[in-house]
Amino acid sequence: MSDFTEYESFDALGLADLVRRKEVTAEELLEAAIRRIDARNPTINAVTMTLYDRGRQAIADGLPDGPFRGVPYLMKDLTASIAGVRMTRGSQFFADTPPATIDSEHVKRLERAGLVIFGRTNTCELGLSLTCEPRLHGPTRNPWNPEHISGGSSGGAAAAVGARILPMAHASDGFGSIRAPAACCGLVGLKPTRARNTSAPVSGEGLGGCSVEHAVTLTVRDTAALLDATRGAGPGDPYVAPVPAGPFLDEVGADTGRLRVAWTSKAPNGAPIDPQCLRLLEQTAELCADLGHQVEECDPEVDGADIVPTFITLAAANTVVNLSTHPTAGRPPREDEVERITWLTAKLGERISAADYVRATQTAHRLGRQMAAFHARWDVLLTPGLASPAVKLGWLDMMMDDVDEYWQRVFRFSPFTVWFNLTGQPAMMLPLGQSENGLPLAVQLVARYGDEATLLRLGAQLETARPWLGRKPSLPNP
Repeated sequence: MSDFTEYESFDALGLADLVRRKEVTAEELLEAAIRRIDARNPTINAVTMTLYDRGRQAIADGLPDGPFRGVPYLMKDLTASIAGVRMTRGSQFFADTPPATIDSEHVKRLERAGLVIFGRTNTCELGLSLTCEPRLHGPTRNPWNPEHISGGSSGGAAAAVGARILPMAHASDGFGSIRAPAACCGLVGLKPTRARNTSAPVSGEGLGGCSVEHAVTLTVRDTAALLDATRGAGPGDPYVAPVPAGPFLDEVGADTGRLRVAWTSKAPNGAPIDPQCLRLLEQTAELCADLGHQVEECDPEVDGADIVPTFITLAAANTVVNLSTHPTAGRPPREDEVERITWLTAKLGERISAADYVRATQTAHRLGRQMAAFHARWDVLLTPGLASPAVKLGWLDMMMDDVDEYWQRVFRFSPFTVWFNLTGQPAMMLPLGQSENGLPLAVQLVARYGDEATLLRLGAQLETARPWLGRKPSLPNP
């Protein structure tokens, strides 16, 4: 099956099953993915580093018999340490960083699951945007319309999966960087519970506990099975997520029971929401009711005005530290060595006191307690995925001179994501609709802390009722 024209009809578990039944080989899957990079990457600019020989050698050496044995996989050019491979963080300043000497624990678990790592995907500088337009590699374009963003910071991952180069790819999320790209590119994007996936041994937490690693996928079941493969504490982790009752994959197709589902269209920062996004939210709420769930409009009682300022305090202080971590430069960058917003965000961070940082962490914890009180009554909260369909390239410009305007634009576009980075709750985008212009639209599902299981059960039920796997953008054939 050297041509394997059916490649794009399968999700990752489906491809692994074909390998298991010897209907296709891992080599054929890898070459199918490489042909799609050759054909489609010139349009979308998703893959910025190819590791084809590494992937071929891994197959030749023999792959572990994991749940994704033989499935091609791309790693984001941020957070994931791969032995012998550079990580540029989407930055000209870090572009000459020497290759890593170790695999992160997350990478080890991905490879134990049988995944074949064969490249890196584009990201914005230091992950500080919800678009992917770094000066180092140039913009990643939305596979549904190349004039629009693919989302960020995992924009390269989402564009690659949206373009059906492969069925899932590594991503990370500090203020929406899994979920916003998933919404922009028509994918499933789960931000797991804080500490569900370890950051060992490189760090204990990212962005003050806001950042987590996982993936963007074509299906809910792939999201679940991948989380089974990677979840769990690593050595020295400062805290751990609650242990699930059983495998996450078992939740897919399991009886949901009659869930208590609330929905809100009220952005915590007061951002206006596009009518198309509101319409999809209302339709999803109606669908949940039709499926037998108790559904009601209900705005959580949280200190919404504190959400964005709290995050910016945490992010700005962390940016100062991140810019000091070049392994060989021995100094932070000069102003002309990083993008304007990176520089200006770090300048904000230099003015933050230790007390300011502690107050920000305490505010994040207060928001978590407020949401815990909300979830005493409600199993799931539905929100719009984003405030609008994917915006055009250039609107979230990290070369802007006005840092306050930049961050206001970020959270006007995505007012519902950073909320749950601060609280640590699991939140998942589902691509349940399309805009009038054919761009994907999503709804976000949020569950109580530690309860990915409920999200996966309801997500799978909605996927069955409103399937999206057959929707594909029009791109060059390999």
